[in-house]
Amino acid sequence: MNNPVAWFEIYVEDLVRATGFYQTVLGITLTHLDSPTPYMQMMAFPADHDTYGATGALVEMEGFSPRGSSTLVYFHCEDCAVEESRVIEAGGKIKSKKMSIAPHGFISHVYDSEGNLIGLHSR
Repeated sequence: MNNPVAWFEIYVEDLVRATGFYQTVLGITLTHLDSPTPYMQMMAFPADHDTYGATGALVEMEGFSPRGSSTLVYFHCEDCAVEESRVIEAGGKIKSKKMSIAPHGFISHVYDSEGNLIGLHSR
């Protein structure tokens, strides 16, 4: 099975705040995604289903809280130091600055505006 991750959800408490964080740090636009239930609001990450990687959404839903670190989502970057430099201004915190994971590139670990730990990865 190639690229086994099909979808991801990042749970948030404040969808507007979290959307602003990811749009600022990653330099992307998230779009509203219709919800299957009135108890859930979602903003989807951009998707190109013909290229490498999986997509997902920010999700605000009753009974699901952020601030876990048992699953870590890495976002692809040209140079993760660039996205890392936007984290604090966007309301997040830096856990570990850009470091080498030779021969696989570089990573940074940051907390988003909701307290979720995420990874930034570049070659």
